[in-house]
Amino acid sequence: MLSTYSDLDGKVAVVTGGSRGIGARTARLLAAQGTAVCVVGRDENALAGVVADITAAGGTALGRVADVTNPDALAELGPIVESELGPADILAAFAGGQGFPTPSHRLSVERWYEVLDSDLTSAFLTIRTFLPAMLERRRGVIVTMASAAGRQPSQANLAYGVANAGLIMLTRHLATELGPDGIRINAIAPSSIRTEKVAANMPEPVQQRVAEMHPLRRLGTTDDVAQTALFLASDASAYLSGITVDVAGGRITN
Repeated sequence: MLSTYSDLDGKVAVVTGGSRGIGARTARLLAAQGTAVCVVGRDENALAGVVADITAAGGTALGRVADVTNPDALAELGPIVESELGPADILAAFAGGQGFPTPSHRLSVERWYEVLDSDLTSAFLTIRTFLPAMLERRRGVIVTMASAAGRQPSQANLAYGVANAGLIMLTRHLATELGPDGIRINAIAPSSIRTEKVAANMPEPVQQRVAEMHPLRRLGTTDDVAQTALFLASDASAYLSGITVDVAGGRITN
């Protein structure tokens, strides 16, 4: 059941990593609350599908192809969002997801930098793009997308774990720095979410074995994460900043 947050009606949100999976679901749910959403990703066709779904349901959405590891691409994105939708009230920095397992002794230097750019630097650059306008208006909400791999060692590659641990510290640092300016920032750390990619590439018996590793005995859904994002973006969480919410089925509790 979709929770309702009336304060999100009329707001403007930017969702990176929004072409599919958690980002796409978050964009759709924000739009259902009356939020105008700019959906950002690399797959033009997938973005068009998300935007089409939102507009068909009566929402307002703008799709933009951009590489969020490229500061020049982001510099172009900021003015487009403001001119077409208005200043961003909510920023969901969700791009990333480079956790494919690789033994550390086989992790190349190039792959190390690629993963850190995708999962950590992209968030910094995205926030850096939209933060000045939030500071000027002295309000804004930022939600970052970390991972259970940043909370404890996992089967994901080393660079991914390090990047997500860094993202959690980035969130905590900025919460302390930006709180006096009226800006909140929190992180979400999902574990074992059944996205389209997982459903397509992980055989059902493996999914079941992974589910059994979690106290709730199931995989998470994109709704589980997206509804957490809505809560963190809304005034219902107005006194929360600097925290990491483990959407992990009880597997991570600290």
